[in-house]
Amino acid sequence: MEAIKLYGGEADVLYISLGKPREALGIDIGDGVIVRYDGNRREIIGLTILGLRGELERFLKERSGNQGEM
Repeated sequence: MEAIKLYGGEADVLYISLGKPREALGIDIGDGVIVRYDGNRREIIGLTILGLRGELERFLKERSGNQGEM
């Protein structure tokens, strides 16, 4: 199964589809992550991650600030 990845830079959203994108239920599991679920096949078929760049930048900034505290 091929994973298809798309990043919408202006919207700061990463879409990951496991296989060819198809209709599914979006389940918000928190922290900006939405699981795409195919209820007919009972399988996860993708993820949507909101605010990815912003979260990554915050993480890296915090991490670099804590390097001297080790």
